[in-house]
Amino acid sequence: MRSVIDRSLAVCSDLIVVNDGSTDGTGALLAEYGERVDVLSYSKNRGKGYALKRGLRRASQLGFRYAITLDSDGQHFPEDALLLLDCARQNKALAQSNNQTFKHSTLIVGSRNLSADGMPRENSFANRFSNFWFRVQTGIDMPDTQSGYRLYDLEALPSFVFVTNRYESELELLVFSAWRGVRLQSVPVRVYYAPLGERVSHFRPFMDFFRISVLNTILCFVALLYGYPRMLLGKLFGKGRRMGV
Repeated sequence: MRSVIDRSLAVCSDLIVVNDGSTDGTGALLAEYGERVDVLSYSKNRGKGYALKRGLRRASQLGFRYAITLDSDGQHFPEDALLLLDCARQNKALAQSNNQTFKHSTLIVGSRNLSADGMPRENSFANRFSNFWFRVQTGIDMPDTQSGYRLYDLEALPSFVFVTNRYESELELLVFSAWRGVRLQSVPVRVYYAPLGERVSHFRPFMDFFRISVLNTILCFVALLYGYPRMLLGKLFGKGRRMGV
């Protein structure tokens, strides 16, 4: 985690770290950074979705329009945050060149190479499974719906998301954003998977996969009653465009 923080600070000086009830000395490590890092910490582990919600809310309170999220396990390359930022800047420049006011909200997802060396087999299957159901629920193709490396438009976050608090929250947020007409884009990013003996993960293959399956079932019903009608109205009245690169 120290490497992730140091490399992130080299890219951006505004860094928020959420300590989701860690008991392994993470708090002491974060204290070494002093005011260089904005730390949100609580004693009980609440799950990735809850931690993400706290971090995004903090960024919004500080007055930021956009926030880039990445995991602390070393899987993501902090330097690739510039790729997501460049994509957002290109969107704005394109709109300005066409004499358009840049109003479209954007959610940019860092798409990992799912065939990279060391990619756990269960991760690859879970991502393909998630991609399939995301397409069913939104009609949009995305190559990596489970990637946590994202650029969020904080003004476009749906207020009713985060019904769940753990790994499935990121899928939930992606689906609700698509229904609201948020522009979805994918940018290829690098990924590193440590050898088995060094890998740190709190993903519970059976329980978390079960929770994701239940969420997908619920989202399919909600898509029929709310998601697809809303997207259809958005197309009819020209509110927002969605694309999945």
